[in-house]
Amino acid sequence: MMGRALLVIGLMATLGLVAAGAFGYALAGPADPGLQRHVLLGLAGALLLLFAHCWIMFYLIGTGRAIKDAVKEHGLDPDLVEQTKAFKNQSYPMLMLAIGLAMATFILGGGVATGAVPNWVHHGLFYAMLLAQGRALQLEHRVLDGNERLMADINRRLASGSP
Repeated sequence: MMGRALLVIGLMATLGLVAAGAFGYALAGPADPGLQRHVLLGLAGALLLLFAHCWIMFYLIGTGRAIKDAVKEHGLDPDLVEQTKAFKNQSYPMLMLAIGLAMATFILGGGVATGAVPNWVHHGLFYAMLLAQGRALQLEHRVLDGNERLMADINRRLASGSP
């Protein structure tokens, strides 16, 4: 349940960043009064993205630890712990890439506004971030779903008393 809520926050962040991009493309230039709305939407979207991905990573760490403890305490199959590691290995690189690209897009957007960075850099980072974020959301959905199934399976095993 918690994982799904974090996934929804990640989707909201993506929509916020798309809206920020739309406002950005509607700007007439750095002096346009709409720049403030573009910046605020970009900041809110980037912070939500950062929040969602970081909490998903912490959630996978926490549930992985709980699974590791259950395996150790109840003599369950050690392969269950390996599955939690696989979830992290599958998702963490793309989550970190999406976070890094969102941060770079936002930060270098300030450089565009001051004329220190060319527009194409900000635009390229924006599209790369959207692609990485889309892939991150796909991976999160798959990994969180698998993690939820794994935890339910362990709970069933513990309830029935069979390892």
